[in-house]
Amino acid sequence: MLGIILLWVLGFVLVMLTIMTFYLRSVAKQYEADDEAGLDVEKKKQGITDAQNFVYTALVLVSVGMVAALYIYVKGTPWEAHLMEWLNIVIRLMHITFGIAWIGASFYFVFLENALNRTKDVRDELAGNLWAVHGGGFYYLEKYKVAPKTIPKHLHWFKYEAYFTWLSGFCLLFVVYYFNASALLIDKNVLDISALTGIGIGVGSFIVAWIIYDLLCKSPLIKKPIWFTLVGFFIAVGFAYFYSHVFSGRAAYIHFGAMLGSIMVANVFFVIIPAQKAMVNAARKGLPLNPQLGKNALNRSLHNNYFTLPVLFVMISNHFPSTFGYEQPWLILTIITLGTAGVKHYLNLKEKGQLSVWVLPVSVVILLAGAFISAPPKNPGACNTKIEFSEVNAIVQEKCVSCHSSKPTDDVYKAPPNGVVYDTPADIVAKKDLIMQRVVITKTMPLNNKTNITQKERDIIRCWIEQGASVK
Repeated sequence: MLGIILLWVLGFVLVMLTIMTFYLRSVAKQYEADDEAGLDVEKKKQGITDAQNFVYTALVLVSVGMVAALYIYVKGTPWEAHLMEWLNIVIRLMHITFGIAWIGASFYFVFLENALNRTKDVRDELAGNLWAVHGGGFYYLEKYKVAPKTIPKHLHWFKYEAYFTWLSGFCLLFVVYYFNASALLIDKNVLDISALTGIGIGVGSFIVAWIIYDLLCKSPLIKKPIWFTLVGFFIAVGFAYFYSHVFSGRAAYIHFGAMLGSIMVANVFFVIIPAQKAMVNAARKGLPLNPQLGKNALNRSLHNNYFTLPVLFVMISNHFPSTFGYEQPWLILTIITLGTAGVKHYLNLKEKGQLSVWVLPVSVVILLAGAFISAPPKNPGACNTKIEFSEVNAIVQEKCVSCHSSKPTDDVYKAPPNGVVYDTPADIVAKKDLIMQRVVITKTMPLNNKTNITQKERDIIRCWIEQGASVK
């Protein structure tokens, strides 16, 4: 009943907010016309912009609230698993889409900064310019050292890509890991804590990471790039180690990525956009501009650019158990972070036209080292006896089918994860390669070893597969 009431109330609020957006849009158009006519409506325009931002924020929050109300309504019913799966799909798609827009903008503007012509036929007030061709058209771009003498009325701001990437990612963190904390977030073999404690540690760590990073950026080390990078890298390693000793392997990786992503969006919200607003306001009022604001914003934007590839790796890492399933997952995470950041550094140097022959090979060697270190042993042990399928089937039925069956009995999964079922011998044989990778090599299944499979049982499964995976 509570879920239904909340849905009706929030639905009504959503309709009212939607109507309000149309009203505010019409008022904004009227103010635009007045502005074109030469009337002084700057304060009114700013007021409408603030109101629109408030309404858009409310729309997002109410939409999230409606999803929460729907979850309350279906919780404990067969629809719960179906809702969670569709939430996962929709939010993941939103996260990827906004992430592409944000990371694409980051790559593009850092490329512009690196590739600007700064010497030939550049006016005094410019930092540089660039000719480009794309999509059948020619483009000419100019960057000002501080700001143009007259700020244009229509100025595009790059910020919402960052905000919605983080918001959708945070929602996805809840849907995948926090709503199923006992299954996906907490591994009692790593640290025996409650779900609420784990969630609190995860969210709290993002705040702590931002505070440490922000203080580091405001310290004298910011003027010593090499030392700043080394200290920042070792702090990141510390977080990777911490997460790997608190959460399950998958959750540790995703929290590391979420931590970097939170720092990135905080850079946009607390530093980059405020600096840009201050510069625009000063230029419009004819006040002296503080060029340091632009330099600080550029530094944070460059940091975000280096974070992108490690974050992208984390986004896909849960599909590759040989990374988070390694016995020291923080080490692989550190290696991948260093290697991908190195690749980004190579690309940035190349865009500047600087010689960087050694950077890419070293980065590739670092990445290959991660693959080498996490490789399974060549000789896992001899299989001296013939393994019958009945032995393997007994293990699968006891340790696996509580989740991986057409009708799971697990307390969390109400549908088979990824559609993988072991209801028949043919199902088991068809997935033998997946079983070898997840159960035997990486030991990431059963999830967090919830059913307490033993090493002897893993060896039995390995020998059966190595002997041809016969059901006879």
